Amino acid sequence: MHSSVAMLFSTFVGVSAAAMGWHRGMSQARSAALAMGFPVSFWLLGTASIPAWVWLLPLVMIVWIYPMRAWRDAPVFPTPLNALRDVPRYAILPAQAKILDAGCGAGDGLKALRLAYVNAQWIGIEFSRPLSWLAKFRCPWAEVRCGDIWQDHWGAYDMVYLFQRPETMPRAVEKAKAEMKPGAWLVSLEFEAAELKPTAKTEASPGRPVWLYQAPFTGQSRETR
Repeated sequence: MHSSVAMLFSTFVGVSAAAMGWHRGMSQARSAALAMGFPVSFWLLGTASIPAWVWLLPLVMIVWIYPMRAWRDAPVFPTPLNALRDVPRYAILPAQAKILDAGCGAGDGLKALRLAYVNAQWIGIEFSRPLSWLAKFRCPWAEVRCGDIWQDHWGAYDMVYLFQRPETMPRAVEKAKAEMKPGAWLVSLEFEAAELKPTAKTEASPGRPVWLYQAPFTGQSRETR
């Protein structure tokens, strides 16, 4: 394998491992160290002829595509296509309902929402500009824009879909309580809104819950959590 190709591959492996660690709760500093460890080790073990900055190029590209701020908000893993197939059994929406995928990434969540709700308006907001471009390309039937989900007002939507991290769920709950209209639905893949009492719960796949909450939201006591 050519040394430059090997260096790029080692960087990809490091960043992928860091993304998985971040998804499992690893700190930002440890994830960064893991991402850098693979290419640095490769360089130290016999590729001194390659400038040390070479491995930074793909890392810079990855950070441009998926900024660290986006890492803090949401996992890098996409929504499976059939993850939301059972949601309409519990969350019945009117025709042409407005459904927001808050942090739509490359559009996988939008595709899953379209499969679940065929007669709706699908909106995606993504902080990463390159990913928003990709989502627009993959989901031409949806309205996708680059933006900040925390700055967007959720009052116009009949459903807001989230695939966030546990650390950002309390912020999402506060925003939903303050802005979402009565009857609207907050849907979260995997991560429960511990402050709220779920209206319903289904599964994307065994061991991967989908939590549904309908506004106006009710709190959940410690005894029932």
